[in-house]
Amino acid sequence: MLEARLEQAERRLATAEDQLALWRIVASYGPAVDSGSAEITAQLWTEDGVYDTFPVVLNGRDALRGMVNGERHQALINNGAAHLMGLPHIVVDGDRAVVTNYSQLVLSAPDQNGYRIWRTGSNRWEFTRTDEGWKVTHRWNRQLDGTDEGRDLLARAVESEA
Repeated sequence: MLEARLEQAERRLATAEDQLALWRIVASYGPAVDSGSAEITAQLWTEDGVYDTFPVVLNGRDALRGMVNGERHQALINNGAAHLMGLPHIVVDGDRAVVTNYSQLVLSAPDQNGYRIWRTGSNRWEFTRTDEGWKVTHRWNRQLDGTDEGRDLLARAVESEA
């Protein structure tokens, strides 16, 4: 009986550790891109990982580095930008995981003496466990602009639990 309880506690601890690791990765995305840390951002993904942020699809770490170092992104962060990640909904299944969350991109608005929300989106992150820990294999980001795509990403997360 004690051995069974110990095994159960070990499984629960492993699940909690996985969830915490995934949470930290999602939470680190904003500080990584907003500080212009291209290599740190790229290392969140597998070598061939995909970031699908319609209409742009970034394939692989080189494309992610290019996005962070690119003129458009650099202009955003040099003028004041914050990529805010909402609390993640996490489902771990062995060496695979899916995380769903909201995100917002907040921009400095000096003409308004403050900030403005530029984009609000839903995200689906798919992860795999590697020798280096959890890595993103695919991330979809869709705007919550009244179209179905953004809502569909959110629905996929909660429908599996209904």
